[in-house]
Amino acid sequence: QVQLVESGGGLVQAGGSLRLSCTASETNFAAVAMAWYRQGPGKERELAASIVGGGITNYADAVKGRFSISRDKTYTTTHLQMNNLKLEDTGVYFCKMVIRGTHYWGQGTQVTVSS
Repeated sequence: QVQLVESGGGLVQAGGSLRLSCTASETNFAAVAMAWYRQGPGKERELAASIVGGGITNYADAVKGRFSISRDKTYTTTHLQMNNLKLEDTGVYFCKMVIRGTHYWGQGTQVTVSS
């Protein structure tokens, strides 16, 4: 069973930055797709950013120009660089990876943006 371990969440003031990381316990097989989802208080879980294939990225309109998703060369770790954070970015951030056709989720990491 593959486990995804997330880190990097925390409390930050509006306008600040955070960098989230997610590493898979399985290192023998590369993830073909990686993504970060987020769930704000009282909201549905939504896609924030994804990276697939040769490095094709996709971002939710709300985070374009502020967030950047990347992955390491082993395709087992992904990062989400979040800049110019806003109050509405507050929520639990989950990483997801597709490894050998199976979708795996991390446990989530809390991001709280204060005014």
